[in-house]
Amino acid sequence: MQLDKTSPSGTGTPATRTLGVLVIASLIALSLFGLVFSAEDVVQGSTVRIMYVHVPSIWVAYMAFAFTAISSAVYLTAKNRSLGWDRFAGASAEIGVLFVAISLVTGSLWGRLTWGTYWVWDARLTSTAFLFITYIGYLAVRRLGGTHRQRARRSGVLALLAVLEIPLVHFSVRVWRSLHQEASVADKGTDVELDGLMLFSLFFGLVAFTLLFVWLVIHRQRTLWLEDAYADKGLDAAIVARREEAGV
Repeated sequence: MQLDKTSPSGTGTPATRTLGVLVIASLIALSLFGLVFSAEDVVQGSTVRIMYVHVPSIWVAYMAFAFTAISSAVYLTAKNRSLGWDRFAGASAEIGVLFVAISLVTGSLWGRLTWGTYWVWDARLTSTAFLFITYIGYLAVRRLGGTHRQRARRSGVLALLAVLEIPLVHFSVRVWRSLHQEASVADKGTDVELDGLMLFSLFFGLVAFTLLFVWLVIHRQRTLWLEDAYADKGLDAAIVARREEAGV
C-alpha cells in the first residue's frame, strides 16, 4: 500500500500564518461587537448575544458537511482518485462535528435563558442532535480497519447519504411545529428585525467563523496526511520484517 505522496500545500507558509493572524483579529473584533458595541434585544436582553456564536457555528457545520460530501463525490467519481480529496473530507467533517457541538451547547444555554430549560424534544433540536450523532458515526467509520482507499470509498458513500440530513434540520421549524425561531434575517416574512449594528455583527460572525474553518481545515488536513504517512511507514516495516522471517 502506497500513500498518495502529494502533501497538502499551504501549511506553515506566510499565507497560512497571515490567515491565522486574521482569524485571531476577526474573533477579537467579533467579541467586541457582540459583547460591547451591539445593543441588547428589547425582549431577550443580553441573552441575544449568544446569537453571535450560535448562528455562525451551525453555519460552519452546514458548510463543513457540504464540503465533506462534495469532496467525497469528487473522489468517488474521479478517474485519478487522489486521497487528498478523502483527507479533505475527513478534516472538514471533524471540524463540522466540533461546530455542531458548539451550536448544541450554545443553543442549550440560550434555551435555558429563554424557555426555562436546557433541552426539549423540539424538531430543530432533535434533528440537529441526530445530525451530530450521524457524523460522529461517519468519523467512527473512517477509523475502521482497511486500506486508505477502502476507507475513502466507504466513508465517501456515507458522506453522500449523511448530507441529506442538512435540509431536514434547516427546514424542520417549518415542516413541524417548533419552539425554535425561524430564520430572522433571510426570511422577510417574519416579525423579527435586527438593528444595523446587530445585523452587521451577525454577518461579521459568519465571516470570522468561515475564516476559522478554512484555517482549521488547512492544518487538520496536513495532520491527516502525516497520520497516513506514519501508518504506511509502519505497514512497510511490517512487510519487510515478514519477508525477512520468511527468508525472501
